[in-house]
Amino acid sequence: MFSDILDGKCFKLVCGAGNEDADEVEKLVALYSAAGCKFFDLSAKPEIVDAAKRALDGKEAYLCVSVGIKGDPHVNKAQIDYEKCVGCGKCDEICPQGAIKYHKVKKLRCIGCGKCQKVCSKGAISYISEDKDLREVLPPLIEKGIDCIELHAMNENDDETMAKWAYINEVFDGMLSVCTARGKLSDEKMVSRIKDMIANRVPMSTIIQADGFPMSGSEDDYKTTLQAVATAELVQNEKIPVYVMLSGGTNSKTADLAKMCGIHYHGIAVGTYARKIVKKYIQREDFLTNERVFNEALEIAKILVNSL
Repeated sequence: MFSDILDGKCFKLVCGAGNEDADEVEKLVALYSAAGCKFFDLSAKPEIVDAAKRALDGKEAYLCVSVGIKGDPHVNKAQIDYEKCVGCGKCDEICPQGAIKYHKVKKLRCIGCGKCQKVCSKGAISYISEDKDLREVLPPLIEKGIDCIELHAMNENDDETMAKWAYINEVFDGMLSVCTARGKLSDEKMVSRIKDMIANRVPMSTIIQADGFPMSGSEDDYKTTLQAVATAELVQNEKIPVYVMLSGGTNSKTADLAKMCGIHYHGIAVGTYARKIVKKYIQREDFLTNERVFNEALEIAKILVNSL
């Protein structure tokens, strides 16, 4: 059962809610499933679910698709104003997904992390929020067979959040997840929203993904993962009957810091850092067929998965 893996040592690989590159997702799922991961977070697209299932090739694992509220960073895509762009190349260099090449955005790979916008001194980069109708998105995915749906609910729009949450509850009776953070919400508002969202759900049928600092896990230190632990503590202190998943800036130090702080988490979701440490291998076209290359990456992935 799904709940059996949420035992405090559950490693969740976040392929990226905005990552629509099926080739990369297939490689990531193949690698991290071989390393022991049994929980995968995917973009809510049929071809991405298909890619993950190909990679698993019948291995036991749980697939979660992520959907968002308009304005949530996870559903943002970068766009470049070429009247302002001077072609400095800084955005190309900093993009962790390789989504910007020659000053053009490959939207399939953009995950909305915001790094390119921060380094652009000319203000040439902005974001568009790709809000999608869940009534079109979810039915074909549910039909394919998914195990969890995650709603990214980080903006201040309560009406939209609760409307989408109500629809998800209506059409799916499995495990649900709420990815939330304190970026645009106060501590009290975040906790209040969580309580409202689980009010009519069976206890321990919901995962709260405490996203400290979304998509920030490029470094492997305690400071980077501090906000994930602090956000999880807010949920823990309320004694809410949910599973707590640490996310946002997570890395190999997350478990250590959580234990030092007395945080009783059920799992850790790692995205940016998990992708970064195997990036040079995943980029190879022969990754899935070159045993030596795959095994080198596998040793690195195993260390991270076992860091819990």
